[in-house]
Amino acid sequence: MDAQPCHVVVMGISGSGKTTIATRLAEQLGWTFAEADDFHPAANIAKMSSGTPLTDEDRWPWLGSLRDWMSARAREGRSTVVTCSALRRSYRDILTQAEGSVRFVHLLGDTGLVLERMKTRSGHFMPQSLLPSQVSALEPLEPDEQGARIENTGTPEAVTAAVIDRLDLLSGCR
Repeated sequence: MDAQPCHVVVMGISGSGKTTIATRLAEQLGWTFAEADDFHPAANIAKMSSGTPLTDEDRWPWLGSLRDWMSARAREGRSTVVTCSALRRSYRDILTQAEGSVRFVHLLGDTGLVLERMKTRSGHFMPQSLLPSQVSALEPLEPDEQGARIENTGTPEAVTAAVIDRLDLLSGCR
């Protein structure tokens, strides 16, 4: 079977380490990186910055634009690593419509640790007050979804290696 472009969506609640792991994955694999937060329209960012959770109606166009970006990269023959909370199955279903193979890695971590990470990061519009809404909205990966759940408790290098191994990213992708 010929290798095809792959998309790895690094998912989880805010502060779970998505950006850290995704940037390392993209660098190690030589794939194109995208931060899903960069695809939010200004209205979504303003809403979250004010402490108001997004609705599904807010998310559909955002997820569609991310899916379309992934498809455009696949048409160019490029694999990608994307950060996206992808909290619900219905959100992930939109992303799996992208051209190429879409795989998810759900980064797991203790909520206390996540809160500490959120307190120390700068330049992010997501306030700590929205963490409970993300935790309650999270729907874990289901057995029929392509992906893996990985504890983000080791070093970034160890977690990145675990993702590459568990998702078998060194074969079947170009």
